[in-house]
Order: sequence, then structure tokens, then C-alpha cells
Amino acid sequence: MKILNKISAFIFILAVVFACETDEDKLYSLDYVTAPINVSAIFNITQDNTGIVTIIPNADGASSYRIDFGDGSEVEEYTQGQEATHTYIEGVYQLSILAIGSTGLSTEFIQEVNVSFKAPENLKIKIENDLSISKQVNISATADYAAVFEIYFGDTVDEEPTAAMPDVVASHIYPVAGDYEIRVIAKSAGAATTDSTFTFTVTEILAPVTSAPTPPSRNVEDVISIYSSAYDDIEGINYNPDWGQSGQGSSYGEFDLNGDKMLQYINLSYQGIALADGTSVDITDMEFLHMDVWTPDVTKLETSLISGTNGEKPVSSDLTAFEWTSIDLAISAFTDQGLTVADIIQLKLVGDPWAAGTVFVDNIYFYKAKSSSPTQAAPVPPARYVSDVISIFSDAYTNTTVNEWNPGWGQATTLTSIDFSGNNVLLYESLDFTGIVTDYDNPTDLSAMTFVHFDYWTSDADKLALKLVNTVAGSEDIVEVSDVTVGSWVSVDIALAEYSTDLTAVTQLLFESSSATVYIDNLYFYKAPTEAAPTPTANAADVISIFSDAYTNITVNEWNPGWGQTTTLTNVDFGGNNVLLYQALNYTGIVTDYDNPTDLSGKTYVHFDYWTNDATSLALKLVNTIVDNEDIEVVPSIILGRWAGVDIALADYSTDLTGVTQLLFESSGAMVFIDNLYFY
Repeated sequence: MKILNKISAFIFILAVVFACETDEDKLYSLDYVTAPINVSAIFNITQDNTGIVTIIPNADGASSYRIDFGDGSEVEEYTQGQEATHTYIEGVYQLSILAIGSTGLSTEFIQEVNVSFKAPENLKIKIENDLSISKQVNISATADYAAVFEIYFGDTVDEEPTAAMPDVVASHIYPVAGDYEIRVIAKSAGAATTDSTFTFTVTEILAPVTSAPTPPSRNVEDVISIYSSAYDDIEGINYNPDWGQSGQGSSYGEFDLNGDKMLQYINLSYQGIALADGTSVDITDMEFLHMDVWTPDVTKLETSLISGTNGEKPVSSDLTAFEWTSIDLAISAFTDQGLTVADIIQLKLVGDPWAAGTVFVDNIYFYKAKSSSPTQAAPVPPARYVSDVISIFSDAYTNTTVNEWNPGWGQATTLTSIDFSGNNVLLYESLDFTGIVTDYDNPTDLSAMTFVHFDYWTSDADKLALKLVNTVAGSEDIVEVSDVTVGSWVSVDIALAEYSTDLTAVTQLLFESSSATVYIDNLYFYKAPTEAAPTPTANAADVISIFSDAYTNITVNEWNPGWGQTTTLTNVDFGGNNVLLYQALNYTGIVTDYDNPTDLSGKTYVHFDYWTNDATSLALKLVNTIVDNEDIEVVPSIILGRWAGVDIALADYSTDLTGVTQLLFESSGAMVFIDNLYFY
């Protein structure tokens, strides 16, 4: 440990980083036009009883600074890199530095400065092993009259001390775990110091404290999962077959990290993973084998695929200790060695060093690369009345004014317009966030609309969200897509009621994603019902209800079963009243109970309420599958833009009503809301 000679004045230099409080500016969405960050200062004080303090402020994105020394003196302005010098008398001061960016946004930090010529007293030290970084120690200290602390961590000869402000954490990573002598010196503005020396035990982390990276969503046909909660694993896999590895001192367990389970192979010599006896998996169409591995002490992992017909071939991977290593092995690395991969029955893992280290393994799966781009444009939106739609980007409607696409707000995103046979689509690449500015001078009033719609296609996004911003009122909110689907066009309809944004003057829309490639089409707002259908008045004793909150519904075993239709079904809540939303409705089925058909012979009418702004036809079919008998009745005149009630006499149907098992709605590929479907 280095011995320091006493001197009458000691200059210490300290970079301090403080928590920030950011001013707001209403011109841009504040998530993207940011104030300065990482505010710091080089802070010097002489230990000669003069009270002279020197400060050099610094911050990312700052062009100037305003410093209030906290002693009643005049606030002074400084440029980036300029040094400020100030003389204090003894006392405790709140030093304030306001870092100002070129946009005018600012970030302030406030630090207590204790200028005292007394020796520090009541030295208190807090020290702990870091909970997530192996062999890292975190130290902070306080003392009366102390202005700064010097810390010697005790693991090197002639060590230069680490400086820390009072109650600010200083961290250090040791090369090996063990006992170390640590010294903390408290210094004031005077020459006298107070110190403490003690022994502390530095520990290693021998198991992961964070989960492996979450695998991306993939199409079912693009992945074969061996062990991963992100996908459906092959059934019957044995993750610890008895191949004699226990004789090498190796053992197995399933490690549970706060509910996230992973394989743990202890003292790994060799370890098998075997499919169920008599089964194999054909990975000919797959391109990679993926796994995530965490280890404190294994340097290499050899992975072998074992064929049922021509043996095994290994591929070796380097591991990084104390962090997750994501491994992606090309299947060609195995086939190039002559391995047949049409009948894989087992995997084998071998550790280096042999039987002397532990690995934690998660997300073992085979996969092939997803399609990188769509081959066609999104589905064409339905025809709508001009008064029922405000379009931002769609070839199906007349678009409103957009003054800025992807404005430069610090994003990584790039934007290209792609033409699919005359249909324009927005291609966002490296999409972290992107803005769409309509017109600051003429904000868009969306208060009469009820939904926002867009279609997206992505091969790699794991999140996608749309933010609406009213810069006039300083109001914004964001809603995420609940489950991102990759490899196909997906239509999204978000109820505007989910946004807290003031919708009377929207000027910005922002998409957010995971730095992914995302195609966007048909971004528009439209009208749909704002409330549920009128409450039915039929006597409950006379009703057989299929879907209504007003009555007790009978059993329905299938809603919109997969019979080849384009229709999608969503349950929409209008103030506690559930409504069925059918989109792209060509036809849809409702299956009651094949084992217990519904006898409607005692009823005289079927009723339902509908709302649509684009349907040109609507019909209801009743089916008796017991006697293979069905009939359909068409609504004679479609009413648009409001709830309409329909009552059809059951005498109009030729269906045998003693055993009805299916009901089917048919329409013109439209959006139709349905409520209060019952017989009476």
C-alpha cells in the first residue's frame, strides 16, 4: 500500500455524477428531444484552510452551464470546459449546476458542499458485495466536516486512491475473491484527516442473478424447441439421461431464478439430452442451434448433435464467465463434418475444464431465419364514409397533411417508402422510435374518432407501440401492441379510450420498437360505436341467450372456430358491457354444444344488435348438425354508423330447430359489432 507524505495543501480531483431532474418543453415529445445527461464535474478543493473550490462542469449534450455556489453570491455562466473558481468561508452549501443544451432544455443537479477546516469526525462506512456483478465491492462513506473521501481497495501495490463525495458509491472489481485490507480516508478543507482500515471478504457470484435474454417471437414452423419457456418444447425429452457422467463427479438440477427455470449441470464432464426412446427430430430445414449459457468457471463448451444413423459430431464454443453467452451454431457446422441431421435423437455437452465447472443452460432450440420482408402489401382497408375516417397514411383513403416524417429527434431509425405494385408502405429500419408530425399550426382533432388502426409486418421486433401527442396542451400517452407477431401482416385496432392524450389537437404520432425492421401501412383513425347496444327488454324467462350481459347465456364451446374464414374476433368492453367485434367478417361460426344441442322449437324470434360503418350485407344462419339441416336469413337493409336491432321470425327458417348446434354470421368482409344475440 502506498504511503503518502504529509503536505500543507492537497488538491483532489473528483468526477461526480448526479441524479437529474429535466425541464419540459412542449414543442416536441420529451421522450426524444432530451435535456443534457450524464452531468458531472471535476471538483477541486485545497486543504490549506483557504476554502478555494474549483469546478469544471461537464455533461453530454450541454453547451453552457449556470452555477449557483449556494452562498448568496451571483449566479455565473460558463461554457463547456470552462473552469469556475470560488472561495467559500466555512459552512455547508447547496451547490447547483444547471446544464443547458442547444435546444434550451436543461438538467439541474444539486450537491451539498461541506467547507470546514476541522478534521472530519464520526466516520461511517457502508460496504457490500454487489448483488449482480461478481467480485465487485461498493463503498460509500459519510463523516461530519468531510468534503471528500479517498479509498484504497487494497489489491495492488502503490495503489492510487479512488475519490468519492460523501454518500456517493465508489465501486471496484477484484481479480479474485478473498480477504482484502481496505482503507478509507475522510478529508475536509483543512490539513487534518480521519481514516479507517479494515478487512473485508470479497465474494464471487456462482449462479446467474438475471435471466437469459428472451428469445424473439418466431413462427411455429421456424423453430424446434428442446428447452425454452418461449416456445413449445418437444414432449418426452430427458435432460439427464444416465450415461455414466455421475461417475466423473457430475450432477444435474433445474435451477429456479424467481420462477424462471433453467438447466444446471454441476462439475460438467459430459452431459446428454435425449429425445424420448424411439423418436427423432428432423432439423434439415433448420439453420441454427441456439442456446444461452451462464458459467462462473467453464471456459469452453463442446456441443454435439447425435444422429440415429451415423453417430455424432462436435462444435466448440468459448464462454464468458459471469455473464450470459448466447451461442448460435450453424447446422452446416455439423453437416459439413458428414453428420445426417434428418434423425437427431440426442445432444451432448462437454465442459472444459473437465468435471471442474458448472454451467446454467436455457433456451435450447433449432431455428431458421425468418423472412426478412413481406412479399405483398397489407390487406386493403374497407370503404368508409369520409366523415368516419381520418387517414395519416393509406392508399385507401385521402390522407391528412403530414409535415414531417421521421424528424431528427435523436433516433437511430431510418425511413424508406416501398412500392408494392402501386401500394405504398412505410419501411422503418433500426426502429427505436420515430415521429410523424401532422401540422403544428393546424392540429388534428380526433375527438370524434373511436379507434386507431395500422397494419404492421416485422421479422424481428419483440415490441411495438404507438404514442399520440398533443403538443398544444402538453399531453401524450402510449399504448403497446399486446403480442407482436412476426412474418405476416397483422392488423391492429386500438380503442382511443385507452389513451389519456387530449385528442382535440393531436400533432404528433410516434412508433416505438426494439431497434427492429418494421413495415407500416394503413395508419388511420375511424369511428366505431362509443357505447354498447341498448339493453334488451325481453322477459328473461322467455329467453335463450347466446351472447348478452342482460341474460344468463347458455354454453358456447367455440367462438369463430377455424373454418377457413378471414374473420377475426375481439371482445370489446363498453363500460362493463361486452360486445363482439368481428373484423374482415366474411363468415364466422358460433358452436354451442354438439353433445347437447339447443332446442329452439319453443321460441318465435331471434334477436341481435349490430353496428357497422362498412358492411354491405349481413346474414344469420342456423344449423342443426344432428340432422344436417340449415338455413340462412339476410338482413334486408343495412344501417350504417349506429346500433340497429334485428328481429327475425324463426318461422322464416327451414332449419329443424329442435337441435341447433351452430350459428353463423355472414357479411362482406366488413367490421361488424354484435351484441344481444338471443332467442325469445
